[in-house]
This record gives sequence, structure tokens and C-alpha cells, in this order.
Amino acid sequence: MKNSNGRSGRPDVMQVLAGARPDELDPSRLADSPRQREDLDRIMAGAAEIGATRSQVRVRLRGGIRPLGAATALAAVAASVVVVSTVDQREPSGRPAAHPRSSIATAGSSSSAPDLHVDGRLELLSAAKKAETSATGGTYWQTTTRSENVEVAGEKGGFFAVRTTSTEQWSVGVRAGAQSLMVSGLDSVTEPRTKADEARWRAAGSPHTVKFEVKNSVGTNTLGLTMGTSRPMVMRTNVDDKIYALGPRNVSYQDLAELPSRSGELRHYLERLYAADGGDGTGAGRTAWELRQAANLITMPVKPAVRAAAYRVMADLPGVGLRGRVSDPLGRTGVGVVFPGTDRTPLGITEQWLVVDRSTGAMLSEQQVLVEPSARAREAGLKAGATLNYQATTRMSWGEHQITVPENAHH
Repeated sequence: MKNSNGRSGRPDVMQVLAGARPDELDPSRLADSPRQREDLDRIMAGAAEIGATRSQVRVRLRGGIRPLGAATALAAVAASVVVVSTVDQREPSGRPAAHPRSSIATAGSSSSAPDLHVDGRLELLSAAKKAETSATGGTYWQTTTRSENVEVAGEKGGFFAVRTTSTEQWSVGVRAGAQSLMVSGLDSVTEPRTKADEARWRAAGSPHTVKFEVKNSVGTNTLGLTMGTSRPMVMRTNVDDKIYALGPRNVSYQDLAELPSRSGELRHYLERLYAADGGDGTGAGRTAWELRQAANLITMPVKPAVRAAAYRVMADLPGVGLRGRVSDPLGRTGVGVVFPGTDRTPLGITEQWLVVDRSTGAMLSEQQVLVEPSARAREAGLKAGATLNYQATTRMSWGEHQITVPENAHH
């Protein structure tokens, strides 16, 4: 959080509150509501976050917004991490780009600094305020994301980490007759993660295809990943006028336009969707589900007021960890939002994070962070705090022209 008073890095709560305060925290509108007075008192007092008991909740990085249609859904899975087929290969050492940041760290302080829930909540409310002024319309809602996925391959005694990086463009048509296209795997390359990993990969015979373990509902599977570059893939992601999946429903642009723009009403809407999706719990599983849907809404072509309401829903969900200032994998600073619960994977215990830019109201990234590495991960040099995969948004805006599809793209 920006230091607005020059004292020891702590924000001036009154100044931040004035800019970030939603209507429901306006003292002139409290109407003697005990809940609203309690919230305001907690913010003014600078209360620390109350720790929440974490349970085992499965939350996947790319388990959020889904392209529509059976064929498209299968293509999306193939394009992400399963088995990457390649052409025009080159040696991994030929990649010129520097590694982006690969761990979560508190900006301006150590990662072990106190986690003040009130600071994170104020940051989210500030992001909500900024989101209210975002652009309102166009022909295509377009996003560009940069992603990285880390896996550990090889045999015991010679494990090495590999990373797959790529860019994805998604252009969602919202007017009659406009199609929605996703181009994934742009500039995709799979290579050893570090120089030490490259040395272990070469010692293993520089295999063209490396094998790694993934977790599924019945245990673990072994999959293959092809080293080098690969061609991009293009897919159509709309089915008639349905352009997104929201909870269990496929929705149109008109459906999104009719979403409630007040946080309380939006929360009730999400609760009904949760029930329709077969949910019947009230703990961390429900919170994680609602947090996922609220985060998805922020990246959809909804009204600015709905995007702001989604941020306010996120700020008030129980059991969600809020970090006042963190850096995303591209080095951008924002407020960290941690899903409740952890996930046990072949590489260890992980958490799911979102990073939000409170100054613009944009969703910067989502990432899976290693909390406790497994023996396999430790041997490959992965430590607690490492990011195992991320999806960082570099563009999210309206456009009037459809994206260009590369000539060499798979269709």
C-alpha cells in the first residue's frame, strides 16, 4: 500500500478510507446497523486479521473461466499442460528472456511480515472504487495473459524442474454476429527452469519428452511434456450467444448485463449459483467457490458497478486471507488474496493466490504458490514460496477489431 503519511510505511487510514469507502460503510448511511458499525470500528482500530482454520480444498489455477462447448473444452485442456507437441524445436538454452519473478513476496518488507487483514480489505475496497470508472462497452472484450507452469521430471537422484511459458489472447464478441476466439500457446516453449536443471536434464540424456506426475481424483498419473517450442492453437469459444461459464451456467452478454450491482445482492446471486452447482456446505469449500466466481466476474465484460461489487464480495468473504502489498510474478505490486484451504500435489502443499491492482481495479494475476515442498520438489531445487504456475493479465480492455490468428496455428 502506498505510504500516504510518511510514517513507517503505515497508511493514513482516514485518507485511504475516504477514497475506498463503499456506500455501505458511509457513516451517513449506517442507519444504526450493528454489522456496519462493527465493520467501521474494526477498520478504524486497525484490527489484525483473525486466523481462519484451513481445510483441504481443491482449487485449480485454470479452473475458473471456461470456454464453452465440448470440443472447445477438450482443446483448452490440451493447450494448457497435458502433452505439448512441438515443431521447429531448438535447444532450451536458446531462450533469451530472463526468468520472471517466481515467488510471492510482500512488497517493501519480508514475506514473514504481519498479515493485517484490515490493510488488505481497504486495498480491495479501493480497487472496487477504481473499478467503478472502467470503460463500459465495445464489440470485443479482449484479454492477453502470460502464463508459466512448472513441473518436475526425471528419476529419483536426478530430478529436474522444467517450465512451460506462453502467451494467450482471448477476444470475446458481445454484439450480434461477433464470434469469440482464443489463441493459446503463442511463443510457447518448454525448457529446464534453471541452469542447474539444464545440467541435470543433459545428464539424463537430454530427453526429447520428459515425464512428470499429476494428481487426479483416484491418485496420480504420469504424463509427457515435449521440450522445445510448439505451435499456437486457436479455438472458437462461444456457442451461439453464450460466451462464458458462470458457475454451472453458460451465460450471454445480456445475462452479464443483468447481474446485480450491489454487493449484498451479488453475494446472494452467487449463493444461489453455488446451490445450483450442487454445493451444500458453508465452510472453506463454499468460500473458495464464491471467491472463484467473484474473481471470474472481475475479468468478464460486466458493468463497472458489477465489477466493483465483485471486489466488495471478495473483501467480505469469511476465511479469505488478505495481504496488503505483494508482488505478482511479473513484478507488479498489488493486494494479495489467498483462497481458503490448501492443496496437496506431487510437488507438495500449495496455496492459490490472486493479486489485484488497487490503483486501477485490474486483476493482475492468479498463481499457485508452494507452501511445503515435497521431497521430489526439494531435490529439484524448489523451495517454499516458489510459484508453480501463474496466469498474469497484461491487457484487459474493449476493442473494435477481432484478434489476428497466426498462420501456423492449429485449428
